[in-house]
Amino acid sequence: MTERTLPPGPPSGRRGPRTVLLRGGAVYSPADPFATAMLVEGEHVAWVGSDGAAEAYTDSADEIVELDGALVTPAFVDAHVHATATGLALTGLDLTGLPSLAAALDAVAAFVAARPEPGGVLIGHGWDESGWPEGRPPTLAELDAAAGGAALYLSRTDVHSALATTALRALTAGLADRPGFAPTGPLTRDAHHAVRQTALSRLTPEQRRRAQRATLARAAELGIGALHECAGPEISSEQDLAALLALAADGEGPEVFGYWGELGGVETARRLGAVGVGGDLFVDGAIGSHTACLHSPYADADHTGTSYLSAEQVADHVAACTEAGLQAGFHAIGDAAVAAVIAGVRAAGERVGANRVKALRHRVEHAEALDGASVAAFAELGLTASVQPAFDAAWGGPDGMYVQRLGAERAAALNPFAGLLRAGVPLAFGSDAPVTPLDPWGTVRAAAFHRTLDHRISARAAFTAHTRGGWRAIGRDHDGVLVPGAIASYAVWAADDLVVQAPDSRVAGWSTDPRSGTPGLPDLTPGRPLPVCLRTVVRGRTVHEAAPDREAAR
Repeated sequence: MTERTLPPGPPSGRRGPRTVLLRGGAVYSPADPFATAMLVEGEHVAWVGSDGAAEAYTDSADEIVELDGALVTPAFVDAHVHATATGLALTGLDLTGLPSLAAALDAVAAFVAARPEPGGVLIGHGWDESGWPEGRPPTLAELDAAAGGAALYLSRTDVHSALATTALRALTAGLADRPGFAPTGPLTRDAHHAVRQTALSRLTPEQRRRAQRATLARAAELGIGALHECAGPEISSEQDLAALLALAADGEGPEVFGYWGELGGVETARRLGAVGVGGDLFVDGAIGSHTACLHSPYADADHTGTSYLSAEQVADHVAACTEAGLQAGFHAIGDAAVAAVIAGVRAAGERVGANRVKALRHRVEHAEALDGASVAAFAELGLTASVQPAFDAAWGGPDGMYVQRLGAERAAALNPFAGLLRAGVPLAFGSDAPVTPLDPWGTVRAAAFHRTLDHRISARAAFTAHTRGGWRAIGRDHDGVLVPGAIASYAVWAADDLVVQAPDSRVAGWSTDPRSGTPGLPDLTPGRPLPVCLRTVVRGRTVHEAAPDREAAR
């Protein structure tokens, strides 16, 4: 990909928006499935079409970008992230993917030894005992020994339980009296929330800013043009969300849309500039931590998880948000939690009007354990499913954590993306970073190659859920697609072998037949390299450009 800025022409009076012409590649646009060029004026797409037709714009363009065969697509939208926690993992102690308990303890010891000076609280993330040969997390004594007496917080990969050293526990008032407290093991529920608040409250403004900037920079490198930050009093803080929104407003990276997950938090959400009162407003926990709320007990534990909100509380919240004209949202993973959300939203509709409730497209985050009846209820109530295909890639399959926790039959029913699409339920894809990493093409691949064949969707549908779906989830139906008038938030990719993929291999596999009139996407067959982002543009501003050597390597 090359570019050239044209010399200024003769004065012509008042100057309009800056124009950029991209040509000589492939433009993924429903306006023209064979488009090879695109014109951007200021913050908006002005035109898409062929290289031949683009000649009409060359004299008036301020910049011409020669794509050299690169692919141009809408920028991705990650519909569920936690920016500060993600940045702390990117820049600090990340235990994701470590093969054993021993390796995790070694990593902790090395991290503590490398800190520039003692004091403060150290934060890490990503341990997952379900794949370790030891089959257990470290004991408190083992963790204290590895940390050398430091105050250390280590969230599990699902961020619904955590390890905390004795020094951190001592800083947390009343910890032993809170639900979820364990004297020597991982903390869950209120005890976990308390130690997390202790740890995060000791971040300096500069540490927070550095972490948030790392997340925004990483997102831009991956072709992500917008993020939905799922904040709340139990997972971050008002100060954290305000700082992130202020940072994003500087315009150096992706756009950020904030959600504030607090029951009855309408006024707080408005004050913070959040677009909704939801995100991680917890109805339950997570499957890996045995805190997702189920109708039947876990296969490997003699209980049904944790319920944080009742259907009546859900109804009160949805009614209040609807009256205020704000989108509500809930974190619900287990089937009992999903049932509580459905019952609550339906009750709110009876109270304030079903059409008013449906019009706001209230969100359910994760929504993993759905049966046919709950899928139908989502469609009936106009709920948006904000889901994470990477969960299935990480924990699905016959030997995965889902089977350990739930048994094969219940595990195989999780994350039914195809059923949701067939029912007309809007999908918005995200990562829940740092639970799973920012990885948009990997997310599209995970949905197209779901470990349960019946839940697979086409790469095109998955791509739409990860681009336009994120905009629709915040009520912006006309963005997330490269057509005239849409915002110019796009990414340029080094990608070969553009193809069309159907979800069912019995019907169709990969096709490059141009007669279909369907724009192609990169071949996402597992094992193939994912596309490399050469440039990310947000509202006409370039927020990422690959280094020349990386671009040349393609």
